[in-house]
Amino acid sequence: MSPPAAGVAGLVGVASGGASWAAEVERVRDLLAGEPGELTPHRVAAALRATGGPVGDATVLAVFEDLRRDVVGAGPLEPLLRLDGVTDVLVNGCEPVRVDRGRGLETTDVVLPDEAAVRRLAQRLAALGGRRLDDATPYVDVRLPDGTRCHAVLAPLARPGSAISLRLPRREAPDLAGLVALGMMDAEVASLLRDVVARRLAFLVTGGTGTGKTTLLAAMLGEVDPAERLVVVEDSSELRPRHPHVVGLEARLANAEGAGAVDLRTLVRQSLRMRPDRVVVGEVRGGEVVELMAALNTGHEGGCGTLHANTATSVPARVEALALAAGLGREAAHSQLASALDVVVHLSRGGDGRRRVAEMALVGRDATGMVECRCALRVGPDGVLARGVAARELLDLLDGVPAGA
Repeated sequence: MSPPAAGVAGLVGVASGGASWAAEVERVRDLLAGEPGELTPHRVAAALRATGGPVGDATVLAVFEDLRRDVVGAGPLEPLLRLDGVTDVLVNGCEPVRVDRGRGLETTDVVLPDEAAVRRLAQRLAALGGRRLDDATPYVDVRLPDGTRCHAVLAPLARPGSAISLRLPRREAPDLAGLVALGMMDAEVASLLRDVVARRLAFLVTGGTGTGKTTLLAAMLGEVDPAERLVVVEDSSELRPRHPHVVGLEARLANAEGAGAVDLRTLVRQSLRMRPDRVVVGEVRGGEVVELMAALNTGHEGGCGTLHANTATSVPARVEALALAAGLGREAAHSQLASALDVVVHLSRGGDGRRRVAEMALVGRDATGMVECRCALRVGPDGVLARGVAARELLDLLDGVPAGA
């Protein structure tokens, strides 16, 4: 048996020293669990002696660190969470843990020893967020005390084993200039986004999972006049805009008795009574779209949010589907959307894993009276590739020129 290496090959180091090491740690764990007391190197050394294992200082400290990580914080995932630039840490059973540092998924050498270890870690993370995770409730979506968003699904619902997905909050929200430096957009697009904010246009940031919607929205909110009051409504608190006056409202799930739930629709309605200069919905995913459109149609200019969508042109269909599920008819949904929303900023993720602004579109009506999103700018890795038929209208809107002037 040999203790685990201190570093991690590749990204952060090796999580364990093999099956024999894992078995020895498990025997020590079982012995310590049978006797009350704090976890200390002295108790670990005594347990190692009882199992017949080596008790050298290096081995004792290595076993102690393995056990300590297994009962504190994110356990063996802690080194990964501290890596610069990490946005996601993904555990798929006993497969190598994967991370995303803005260049697509990377495989690390961190491997949890068995399904029992994955399950323990998932349950401990759920407990940190005040939630229960067991066979009766085999999945959970919870925010940890440090702001990390944790989603877990236990096996056998998840294959090849219990799955844990951690989404880390940015330590410091970047501004638009920072996103230009990161390659998400060029200076021309950044200038247009600043104008969208300054003109108090209502906008949605759209894209697929992991394309940087929350990051871009936070950066744009950082451009809002410091004298304005932002009321941010979220399912799970993630937005951290650089702005001096932000009030956050976070939805709450029901407790074990099925009581106490507060949904986004309720919070959006409450936000309108809080004297907001701008109402922000961190992610529109359900019936709250009806309340948001109503707010944008009743004098709350400059409202915004994010929405999952494949393209900018698919936004009307997505909003229609969400509104229909909330009880708003098709024609009413399009009527509300047409007068509520001005601009769509769509993000994509290229084959290199980098997140980029891909398109800006204007919201208007087609010949049938239904809402459509018309491409104004299409952007590639090297900047603007094409200016759509709505480009002139977008520039006029940003310059304050009335439509048709």
